[in-house]
Amino acid sequence: MTAFTMAKALNAGLRRSLEADPKVLLAGEDIGRLGGVFRITEGLQEEFGTDRVVDSPLAESGIVGTAIGLALRGYRPVVEIQFEGFVFPAFDQIVSQLSRMFFRSHGRLPMPVVVRMPAGGGVGAIEHHSESPEAYFAHTPGLKVVTPSNPLDAYWMIQQSIASDDPVIFFEPKRRYHEKGEVDLVAPPLPLHRARVVKPGRDATLLTYGGQVRTCLEAAVAAAEEGKDLEVVDLRSLSPLDDATVLESVARTGRAVVVHEASRNAGLGAEIAARVQEGCFFSLHAPVLRVTGYDFPYPPSKLESEFLPDLDRILDAVDRTLAY
Repeated sequence: MTAFTMAKALNAGLRRSLEADPKVLLAGEDIGRLGGVFRITEGLQEEFGTDRVVDSPLAESGIVGTAIGLALRGYRPVVEIQFEGFVFPAFDQIVSQLSRMFFRSHGRLPMPVVVRMPAGGGVGAIEHHSESPEAYFAHTPGLKVVTPSNPLDAYWMIQQSIASDDPVIFFEPKRRYHEKGEVDLVAPPLPLHRARVVKPGRDATLLTYGGQVRTCLEAAVAAAEEGKDLEVVDLRSLSPLDDATVLESVARTGRAVVVHEASRNAGLGAEIAARVQEGCFFSLHAPVLRVTGYDFPYPPSKLESEFLPDLDRILDAVDRTLAY
């Protein structure tokens, strides 16, 4: 076991993929010489050269469009969108081309492209730098959408995503970049699209992902002081969802609270709530509740602590679901 921050774990996972397959290429704004805004790709251009770690122009549509062309020629490009709020100039390439190429070609053309992007708030940044746009991509057939919550998953999930023949949207919770954890460098702990029960419990299930996993674990510790035993499930994969793990947990506890940073309306929490209602109807003791961001654009940094789910809001939802 080796201790890494999430940022270093991602760097190590990218390095291992570059070493393992000469067809793996990295591209993005300032990822080469600078090593990226968050230094995720630091040292990789020096090690693998400018032909494999490419500083791209400031043109997100061009970055993804070029990656599609490279994938058609047999490469495995990994492209970085510098901040998740900058992805929308590339949205047409991702939704209209990247997600459809395999289906359009009747399965003859795999599309092994990974689109990496820092996601979520909690770092004192402004709009376009703190967004949670995962629902757009999870809604799009043909895309896989994943997000690690810790260094161990970051190290292995980036490699698993690069090895996939499907296009993968890879969200990295930027507020967790500098948190350390133990990483087993020998074998991946789980398949890419499997959820993990990170804390077992019996009274209610917290369903969450990315940067909110740690917040939910902290809420579970606080709830335990009042005699409430919460289960915390890290979804890890947002499309496809691991229904089996989710439904088994909720069927056992009888209560579910979904927690995410994205706005509430038509967010991923609504889809999860619908699946839980369909799959666990006769086991539920209370409605599925949601703790989310609010339905307005991301606020100035002074107000982001009011926007993001926190211990108080999560524990309030726990109290409400246990009161039924």
